Amino acid sequence: MSKNILITGAILGGLVVAIGAFGAHALNPILTENGRVATFETAVQYHMFHTLALLLVGILSKEKTHQLLQWVGYLFFFGILIFSGSLYVLSITNITILGAITPLGGVAFIGGWILLIIYLYKS
Repeated sequence: MSKNILITGAILGGLVVAIGAFGAHALNPILTENGRVATFETAVQYHMFHTLALLLVGILSKEKTHQLLQWVGYLFFFGILIFSGSLYVLSITNITILGAITPLGGVAFIGGWILLIIYLYKS
């Protein structure tokens, strides 16, 4: 399990750097025109923070495999996918209805942090 979490975290880490660079250079005219530079930057920030958190979960999983840690990993992954993913698409397309699903990703992030707290408290 820890190897899969770490590999996923490494892939997401590389991806966030590529997306951030692409947004800063190639997408900058579109993001500026749509007025969504700050939205895109928020997506990149949360993507990076939770990628690092996912790597932490992978490191913790190396010491002790636990089902709670697996769920933390899932929640952080789906949080990145839904929260940051919806903001990326919203920033580029300016389709505002996508903002309606963004909070679901935020809930996944919060759930992941709560489960991590529970795991750390119990271990």
